Amino acid sequence: MSVEAAPGLSAAGARDGTGSRSHGAATRLARASARAASLLGSLALTFLGLTAVTFFIGRMSSIDPVIAVVGDHATREIYDKARIAMGLDRSLVEQYLIYLGKVLRGELGSSVITSHPVLADLMHFFPATFELATVAILIGVAFGVPAGVMAAARQGRGFDHVVRVVGLFGYSMPIFWIGLVSLFLFYGKLGWVPGPGRIDAFYEDVLEPRTGVILIDAALAGEWDIFRNAFGHLILPASLLGYLSLAYIARMTRSFMIDQLRQEYVTTALIKGRSFVGAVWRHAFPNILVPLITVMGLSYASLLEGAVLTETVFAWPGLGLYITRSLFNADMNAVLGGTLVVGGVFIGINLTCDFLYRLADPRLREA
Repeated sequence: MSVEAAPGLSAAGARDGTGSRSHGAATRLARASARAASLLGSLALTFLGLTAVTFFIGRMSSIDPVIAVVGDHATREIYDKARIAMGLDRSLVEQYLIYLGKVLRGELGSSVITSHPVLADLMHFFPATFELATVAILIGVAFGVPAGVMAAARQGRGFDHVVRVVGLFGYSMPIFWIGLVSLFLFYGKLGWVPGPGRIDAFYEDVLEPRTGVILIDAALAGEWDIFRNAFGHLILPASLLGYLSLAYIARMTRSFMIDQLRQEYVTTALIKGRSFVGAVWRHAFPNILVPLITVMGLSYASLLEGAVLTETVFAWPGLGLYITRSLFNADMNAVLGGTLVVGGVFIGINLTCDFLYRLADPRLREA
C-alpha cells in the first residue's frame, strides 16, 4: 500500500513544485511589467513637464524671438509677417502643442546664430561637453572616494583635516578665477599645457569625426599626435572641474562612512578579528554605495549640463558655451533645444543610477 502511494505522493509533490515555480515566475513577470509601466509613465510625465516648463519660460521671457530674426530696424509690416510665420500670433497653448509635436518629430528649429538646425548644432557641441565632463568625473571619483573613506577612518587626524580643507577650497573658490590663474600659470608662465580651445588650429578638420569625442576618434584613427594635443588642451579644464567634483564627492563619502563606522556591525567585525582596513572596505563601504551612486550621478549631471564658466574661460566649444551665446543673442530655438538636452541628460543619469542601485544592493532587486 505504501509502495503504491509513494509514486502518487511524488507526482503530487512534483506538480506542487512546478506550480510553485510557475506562480513565482508569473509574480516576477508581473512585478517587472508593473515596474516597466511605472517607468514609462514617469518618463512620459517628466518629458511633458520638461517641455512645458522650458517652453513657457522661454515664451514669457523679455527676449523677443521675432527681433532676433528680423533685426531691430525691421518695419512693422515685416515684423508682423515674421510673427505670424513663427506662429506667435496663436495662444500659448496652441504654440506649445505645435512645439511639442515638432519635438516629438525631432524638429527643434534652426539657430539664428549658426543658421543650422538646432539638433545638428547640439550633436556637434555636446560631445565636447561629454568629453570634458567624463574625464572630470573620473578624476573626482578616483581621488574623491578614497580620500573620503580614509578621512572617515582617520577622523580628527591630520589627513582628515587636509581633506576637509581641500573640500572647503573646492566649494569656496570661484571656478572662473581658478581657471584664469591656472591659464596664467601653467600656460602663460610655465608653458606646460597648450592654450585655450579644444585642439590646435593646425589639427582642425584633419580628423574624421566618428564619435565627436576627439580622444576616442584620434585613438581609433591611430593619430597619436592629435591625441596628445587634444589631451593637453583637455587636462587643465578637466582637472579643475574634477577638483570641484572631488571636493563634493570626498565630503559626502566622508559623511556616509562616519555614519557607518559608528554602527554595531563594524564593532562586531573588529571583535571577530577582522582588521580595521578590512572592516572599512569589506563591511562599511558596500553599505554606502547606494547614496554614493546618487552623489556621483548628481555631480556628473551638473558637469554634463554645461560647465558654462569653465567653457567660457577655456574657450571650450561645448554645450554650456553654446547655450550661453544663444541666450545673449536671443536665439530661443537654440536655448530651448539645449535645455531639453540638459533635462534629457538628467533623466538618463537618473535611470542609470536606478539600475546601479539594484546592482549595488541585492535587496532592491526583489522590490
